[in-house]
Amino acid sequence: MTRKAISRQAAIVGSALFVITMCLQASCTSKAEGETPAAKPSPGQLAEAKSAAGKLFSERSDVAKLREAVRTLSDIRDPENRDFETEWLYSKYSFFLGKAVPEKEKEAVWERGKAAGQIAARLEPNRPEGHFWYGANLGELAKLSPVTVGIKSVDDIRSAMNRVIEIDPAYQSASAFEALAQVELATRMFGDGSAEKAVEYLEKGIELGPENAYLRATLAEAYVSLRRTADARKQIDTLLKMQPNPDYAAEHEEAVEKGKKLLNRIS
Repeated sequence: MTRKAISRQAAIVGSALFVITMCLQASCTSKAEGETPAAKPSPGQLAEAKSAAGKLFSERSDVAKLREAVRTLSDIRDPENRDFETEWLYSKYSFFLGKAVPEKEKEAVWERGKAAGQIAARLEPNRPEGHFWYGANLGELAKLSPVTVGIKSVDDIRSAMNRVIEIDPAYQSASAFEALAQVELATRMFGDGSAEKAVEYLEKGIELGPENAYLRATLAEAYVSLRRTADARKQIDTLLKMQPNPDYAAEHEEAVEKGKKLLNRIS
């Protein structure tokens, strides 16, 4: 071997040792954003943190408390010892946080929620939670960037929500049907979406979750798009008479506002 070749080989070995040293110093642990455990949490710490996060989430009308709920779960997420419930709850809370934060923060929040949902779905593929919240976060990302994210995400959202329906069609008051209907309505102009198919999903959903205000509001929207204004009015009338679920009062009000806007359009 020539002196030049020996020098080159030594440089390569030195570079490799430098990389290894840097990895050791940095702990080279595969850690996603939103994961900040200082040490492996005990089962008791996990339960305590999830309970605290749940209480904060129940007061999510205060965005600071919703942020703290997400942060509390972030502190116990452990990439080396995944906990199914922690992951899907983090995904769920991130979905709601993304709706509440300023526009510039939304994408990052929903990306983290999407990733956590995927992890939960891999951990427990026969449970609905991971699939649903993965699809819900991806759906919001699709709305945020309909061209760059939305078009290519349609099949993934459909797949996730159809999996929820296979496992537990009544999960989250049959919200998977509403998500599938939203995809149908959103893709009419550039894909294979169908308002008729949306109505089919929503009517099935209402059979399972008649108390779901979003199902009523979106069904009214689908009826309007098909010029079935009398049917739309019936759904809006029912929506306006519904008593909100105390756990989802803010979301109920959002659905009511959507219904009122539709009513103004067809009046």
